[in-house]
Amino acid sequence: PVTPGPIKPAHELLGEMHLELGDPAAALAEFETAQAIEPNRFWGWYDAAQAAEQAGDLEKAKGYYTTLVEMVGADSARPEVAEAQAFLAAQ
Repeated sequence: PVTPGPIKPAHELLGEMHLELGDPAAALAEFETAQAIEPNRFWGWYDAAQAAEQAGDLEKAKGYYTTLVEMVGADSARPEVAEAQAFLAAQ
């Protein structure tokens, strides 16, 4: 039998909880840890960008949004990519 990988890494889940509790800096640290353990996850980049933006670290947010768009392609129909492109266009 095949054992599937985790649906969502624990650090991403913890980061989401920190965001919901209004602590984007702690959330960002968890999302960055998640990326170090399981790199190049779409939601990891998106969540890290969101947390960085909410924490006021616009340079990090820009980097994470850029990586996200490059990873999936600028022509993606995903609303998260459109959000990333809007953020990048405003910078």
